[in-house]
Amino acid sequence: MKITQTTDYKTIAALNKHVHDLHVALYPRHFKKYDAEAMKRFFQSVIHQPHFIFLLLEENEQACGYAWLEIRTHPENIFFQSYQSIYVHQISISESVRNKGYGTQLMEYIYQLAQDKGIYLVELDYWSKNEVAKNFYAKQGFQVYRELVYKELAPRHLSEDHA
Repeated sequence: MKITQTTDYKTIAALNKHVHDLHVALYPRHFKKYDAEAMKRFFQSVIHQPHFIFLLLEENEQACGYAWLEIRTHPENIFFQSYQSIYVHQISISESVRNKGYGTQLMEYIYQLAQDKGIYLVELDYWSKNEVAKNFYAKQGFQVYRELVYKELAPRHLSEDHA
């Protein structure tokens, strides 16, 4: 198993299919169906931005997972002290190599990367129906310190809009 930083947007876009398909299955009203060409264009547009880091996980020279990270700088303001964090946008391990400890090794790599940069906070979020992610991050020692909640409202009828 090998972890390296990458700018190979085509591989990241292909590896994104699994995690995107999971999001579509869990939240079909929110996520669009996976579109390989659109994903390539998207990752090509962000992969070279200096605050993003993409990690590629390989086993036997085959890409089998990735992580998309962002270095975030939170300036001091009237409410908060300033700090930096590494935010994990996405992490995905191919089904063929799951339960081999690769996700844990990828997270350990992220922790070391953060410390090497003098950053001592790793943040992330996951969709609440994704129990696998919830359990994995709990095992990694992540704690909830802020929750995002929502309420869906029924669409108004046009006749009500003009009443």
